[in-house]
Amino acid sequence: MTDGARETGPAMRPVVRETYGPGDLAGQPIFGGGFINFGYWRAPDPARPPGTADRIRSQEDLYRHVLTTAGPRPGADILEVGCGLGMGCALTLREYGPAAVTGMDIHPRQLDRARAAQAELLRDAPERLRFVRGAAERMPFEDGRFDVVLCVEAAQHFPDLDAFAAQTARVLRPGGRAVVAGFFTVDDAPGHPARLARLLETFATGLDIARPVTALTGAFTAAGLTHTSAASIGRYVWPGWDRWLARWWAPDTWPRNFLRAYEEGVLDYYVVTADRPRQGP
Repeated sequence: MTDGARETGPAMRPVVRETYGPGDLAGQPIFGGGFINFGYWRAPDPARPPGTADRIRSQEDLYRHVLTTAGPRPGADILEVGCGLGMGCALTLREYGPAAVTGMDIHPRQLDRARAAQAELLRDAPERLRFVRGAAERMPFEDGRFDVVLCVEAAQHFPDLDAFAAQTARVLRPGGRAVVAGFFTVDDAPGHPARLARLLETFATGLDIARPVTALTGAFTAAGLTHTSAASIGRYVWPGWDRWLARWWAPDTWPRNFLRAYEEGVLDYYVVTADRPRQGP
């Protein structure tokens, strides 16, 4: 481990430790391809149920949407916070031409899986890919290390969005950009957390934390980042995800209540962006 990164042993919530440790969420059939996200579903065919290839493509396309939002940055140094098995890191290297990608995850078991899944890339281009253990609220990197910080569907687990935002601002270089994809409540109405806990097991157990998207945009702004915005992409996420789930889960079972929460105006999926200002004139 070089260039300012060091292994750390950050605190991990027990529900996160279990879900991404022995549970190995990426091994569940509803994910597929080693990714762990709901997917970005482009123009699904309503006459044909989605297949495994469609599912994997949806997960890749979510990363493509995030990376395109980050902007064309050939030769960039990129950090992914909550990298899981490193599938997004590998896609970034294959398709977007960065100088290097660092995948960071809080769970050592996930990092072991990432190193196994990406063994060929690590062998062939060790200077372009690495995996580091760290918490979103305490990143083990020096100031101004990265051009881009990505976070795809992990922020719902972070206990402290203010600390995550402050760390993101710290490790970004001047002119760098943060892009976060994830699900949040649409506003701060007090009934939303209880409603989500009734509808969705992951909110009931505390794996997912119910917070408004403004909690993240406000945290980025308070950390000194600028041009902060949140764009809803729920229409490209929840209906396709629900159609995919239909092969295993009946209507009104809890996994399919993500679509219900979206249709009720409680939960949505957002891409949040924020920039670190350039210094000087």
